[in-house]
Amino acid sequence: MERLGCTLTATYAHPRPTPTNFLPAISTMASSYRDRFPHSNLTHSLSLPWRPSTYYKVASSFPSVAPYCTRSQRVSENTMLPFVSNRTTFFTRYTPDDWYRSNLTNYQESNTSRHNSERLRVDTSRLIQDKYQQTRKTQADTTQNLGERVNDIGFWKSEIIHELDEMIGETNTLTDVKKRLERALTETEAHLQVARECLFHREKRMGIDLVHDEVEKQLLTEVDTILCCQERMKLHLDKAIAQLAANRASQHELEKDLSDKQTAYRIDDKCHHLRNTSDGVSYFRGVERVDATVSVPESWAKFTDDNILRSQSERAASAKLRDDIENLLVVTANEMWNQFNKVNSCFTNRIAETADAKNKIQMHLAKTLQEIFQTEMTIESIKKAIKDKTAFLKVAQTRLDERTRRPNIELCRDMAQLRLVNEVHEVDDTIQTLQQRLRDAEDTLQSLVHTKATLEHDLAVKANSLYIDQEKCMSMRKSYPSTLRLVGFC
Repeated sequence: MERLGCTLTATYAHPRPTPTNFLPAISTMASSYRDRFPHSNLTHSLSLPWRPSTYYKVASSFPSVAPYCTRSQRVSENTMLPFVSNRTTFFTRYTPDDWYRSNLTNYQESNTSRHNSERLRVDTSRLIQDKYQQTRKTQADTTQNLGERVNDIGFWKSEIIHELDEMIGETNTLTDVKKRLERALTETEAHLQVARECLFHREKRMGIDLVHDEVEKQLLTEVDTILCCQERMKLHLDKAIAQLAANRASQHELEKDLSDKQTAYRIDDKCHHLRNTSDGVSYFRGVERVDATVSVPESWAKFTDDNILRSQSERAASAKLRDDIENLLVVTANEMWNQFNKVNSCFTNRIAETADAKNKIQMHLAKTLQEIFQTEMTIESIKKAIKDKTAFLKVAQTRLDERTRRPNIELCRDMAQLRLVNEVHEVDDTIQTLQQRLRDAEDTLQSLVHTKATLEHDLAVKANSLYIDQEKCMSMRKSYPSTLRLVGFC
């Protein structure tokens, strides 16, 4: 009888060790996929029906009768004894002992043949039963191993599904935070534009009001603060984009592994439920000699475990980045709000100072106008006084001129003459004094007019500064975005 091959070692007899970790006891199965099957070459396929080679020979499908007929004729011709009537003498063929011994030999050979046949039948029946039990046991072990494999695949599939759900949720959450960060970054552009517009408008101040005051310092600080916040937001936005790419890569690996697991689960579950009476079973000759496996249970489990660990690591990094972005949004919003309040406070103080200066200028201008009016009235009165004094001078000089016509001795330097001379000098001095006072009054009037012009110009400057700070700048700063908008919720 031909050698059919060595018997596979049963694996169900060994007890499974208690698992020490969360991984399934993959190692309790076959040691590896390479040592799964014996390496001895079978002489023929196990799926072929058994047939002995000792007692039977393969006959032709269509045997020919002619050779047998010819041979029978030849044998009959050579061995045919002549008829008794043709023989001339009798000759001895066999003795009775030979005949008995021949019968005994035939009996013994018959007994031996039957004994051998009976022993062969018993051995064959026992062999058939043993091989049947062994085959069933091997198939049961294989079915059990397939069931364990299906459970292992199901376990890892559930782990991948759980991790995939967590990763999808984390990716969606990080995407929402990234959108909030983008909205907050967009909102800072309007705030920055307001600060720059305020600086641009304040450059239109005139004269002495074009000063580098506290408002301008705080506005420049506000611009720097917003630019610094934007830089940090852009940096975290780039990190969020890179983290989302890493999350999607991990998610893709998990989805690919899950797809492979589902396919393997479906195939192994189908194999696990295949029976001898199932439909679709057939011969696939030589398939046992092809080792299409690419991994062992340890590397197979490690591959999925590495994918899950990578996904968990990316999720942890994503959660940390989300916390950093949340903190950044709160910190930048507080920084911009605090600086915004400082600028507004400086604007309020500067507007109050400018308004107070404007009111004082208006008061001084009113007093100056009043003084100009009084000075003009004084000039008019001085001119009138000078005009009045000319009449007295004319009378005195006319009297002196007339008295020069007195004849001879009558030209006396009497008291009247002396008084008239003194009157002329006195009136002339008075006129000179009044004219000097008139010139002084006119100079004073010119100074007052110049002061009036200066005050009016300064008043216009202050009014322009008030208009810029109060009307243009503060009106724009009333539309500052709320805290919710600065953290990206709206």
